[in-house]
Amino acid sequence: MAMHIQTGQRGEELAFFYLQKRGYKIQERNWRYSRYEIDLIAYDGNTLVFIEVKTRKSNLYGEPLDFVDDGKQKKIINAAEAYLHQIGHQGEVRFDIVSVLLQKTKSEIELIQDAFWSE
Repeated sequence: MAMHIQTGQRGEELAFFYLQKRGYKIQERNWRYSRYEIDLIAYDGNTLVFIEVKTRKSNLYGEPLDFVDDGKQKKIINAAEAYLHQIGHQGEVRFDIVSVLLQKTKSEIELIQDAFWSE
């Protein structure tokens, strides 16, 4: 398996447990719609949250969250709209990013709530 795929999977696993400890109720992992994917879908209280996990081994070229650009956000929003339609959700919705920096001695995890919005 390619190293970047292993890195991403490790980051998603760490994010999953991190969010569970914070009280998020995970509904889906790696949910796919067409060619789009949402890493995690969870409830934070009554709010349905779509979560993008970005993992890097170094922040030499920027923080992991810097790599969730406008194009990536639009893909997540499109997939989220399909998911909302599929389940008939009518409540609050939020888009979060979990930034995971994997380092040799420890990992740094940062949650950015309301990281971006749908129009």
